[in-house]
Amino acid sequence: MVTTTFASLGLQADLLEGVNRLGYEQPTPIQAKTIPAALSGRDLIGLSETGSGKTAAFGLPILQSLDLGLSKTQALVMCPTRELAVQVCEEIHRLASCLQGFQSLPVYGGAPMGRQIKGLRSGAHLVVGTPGRIIDHLERGHWDVSAVRMVVLDEADRMLDMGFKDDMERILSALPAEGRQTLCFSATMNPAVNKLIRSYATDPLKLDIERKSMTVESVEQRYYEVRSRSKVEVLSRLLDIQPIKRGVVFCNTKQMVDDCCEALLARGYAADRIHGDITQQGRERVIARFREGTVELLIATDVAARGLDIQGVEAVFNYDLPYDPEDYVHRIGRTGRAGRSGIAHTFVYGKEIYRLQALERFIRTPVKRTPIPSAEAVEGERADRVYHRVRERLEEGDFVGCEGLIDRLLDQGHTPTDIASALFSLLREADTRSMEAIQEDREPFKDKVASDKPAGKKGFGQKGYGGKKGYGGKPSFGNKPDKKPFKKHWESSGEAKPKPKSEPKPKRRFRLPE
Repeated sequence: MVTTTFASLGLQADLLEGVNRLGYEQPTPIQAKTIPAALSGRDLIGLSETGSGKTAAFGLPILQSLDLGLSKTQALVMCPTRELAVQVCEEIHRLASCLQGFQSLPVYGGAPMGRQIKGLRSGAHLVVGTPGRIIDHLERGHWDVSAVRMVVLDEADRMLDMGFKDDMERILSALPAEGRQTLCFSATMNPAVNKLIRSYATDPLKLDIERKSMTVESVEQRYYEVRSRSKVEVLSRLLDIQPIKRGVVFCNTKQMVDDCCEALLARGYAADRIHGDITQQGRERVIARFREGTVELLIATDVAARGLDIQGVEAVFNYDLPYDPEDYVHRIGRTGRAGRSGIAHTFVYGKEIYRLQALERFIRTPVKRTPIPSAEAVEGERADRVYHRVRERLEEGDFVGCEGLIDRLLDQGHTPTDIASALFSLLREADTRSMEAIQEDREPFKDKVASDKPAGKKGFGQKGYGGKKGYGGKPSFGNKPDKKPFKKHWESSGEAKPKPKSEPKPKRRFRLPE
């Protein structure tokens, strides 16, 4: 089997040097298929899962097609969110580290217009932006687009879901049509995206990376049956039993983001939040702190699901199950990127199980049902961590200056065992938070294998759907059967009604006192 390299894709020397500086050894499947086709000038539609390297797949052809001696915008990338626009611009700028004179500019709402106007008028070779702000600059005449020859729609399905269809069509109509190359990249494709791209592209080549599932195989997916009031405690236990340096917690609403973040801060975790009500400057500040490691947990709505590209995210927590299966795909795509492993935890309860089953059919991957870590398991894991820390320090022998303290305690009559026990106790207290008792602790975990059947196998309302009968079960008020009433054999045959074996006792009557 021939191994594909970046050098065999037809890239120029300075781009290959930039790729080598970033440590990329060989292209991903989407890069290996897309880059040669894009360099040939074909319009195309690229489909691949999140985290597969789509940015480099269109970024490298863009960079090779630029005329750096021409101070005009020659390429445009449209993104659904501000965060994604910034991430794409930064990634392409890193790929162009060996190109002399290259200029790129992110344009998005919430940032000062003056700086963006200055960058556009100076002739940025590449512009990466959101549809709303791009239209603002086009309508105000701040931007000369006469030299644009390459347009990329990144996450086009998301832009359509967010209501940018008219904006995208206005932008594509305003750009020069002659000699323009149009590329569309996304993790998923729907008929609306297909119709849009075929309206503004010429015979686009569809590149769909063959995959068994919609999600990255390196991400382990689990789900837990958790009531709403127990979610914070279960999330804390998962963080305690398997500490992480960087994780993302996704909620469905801004209010839930605020509540979850406040609860985690109160428990001592380094957490922060981003959602639509936070200013762009505030969101950029939070993401910068998350990237540098000051913030360990980022609590976010789906605004960050497709715009967050930070290396080293070890785990994703679906605090709320998303309503759209595609949002689930993009959420868990924040971890397990670039071949790394990751884990995705999802909290569900009650009827959400049926939504989860539909989600499994969409992603074509089973999500493993997992028991909630018990308080005893968490305590045991903490004790093991303290033990390993002490053992490593003993093996290193780096405890100079502590001998005098031990001697003083021995002189006071304390035994070595008591001293060691007291030190272990102090270490455990420093690494311990008080755990809460939850109702799930009292419910035994039963692994569902044969009993896990989708809804509809049993009659609606029968035992097994809601645990009660009534709907579709035994007839209740107003639900009479269509069959004729059942008759005893003696009624149909004309025989005499059989006498009871014993005479019934006379009814006791109430008597007034004399």
